[in-house]
Amino acid sequence: QVQLVESGGGLVQPGGSLRLSCAASGSIFMINAMGWYRQAPGKQRELVASINSGGGTNYADSVKGRFTISRDNAMNMVYLQMNSLNPEDTAVYYCNLRGYLTYYSPPSDYWGPGTQVTVPS
Repeated sequence: QVQLVESGGGLVQPGGSLRLSCAASGSIFMINAMGWYRQAPGKQRELVASINSGGGTNYADSVKGRFTISRDNAMNMVYLQMNSLNPEDTAVYYCNLRGYLTYYSPPSDYWGPGTQVTVPS
């Protein structure tokens, strides 16, 4: 089974920066992609950024130019550098992994418990 743990969240003043980290552990055959999602109070969970096994990245329009996703070569660590934070970035941020549990299985999604990011007005 796969376990994901996020770290690096906290309270930051507007204009400040945070770097989130996600550590993946356990047994998995192959990782297709990893990413970051967020959920603000009363809103749906949304994709923030993702990176696939080939290194290709995708960002939500609201964070382009401010956030950067990166990974290590084995994709057991993924990071989200967040700059120029504003109150609209306040949310619980979740790490996501999509991969094959076994050689014969279709891909499945795994989630971390989340880390809180708060940017006060």
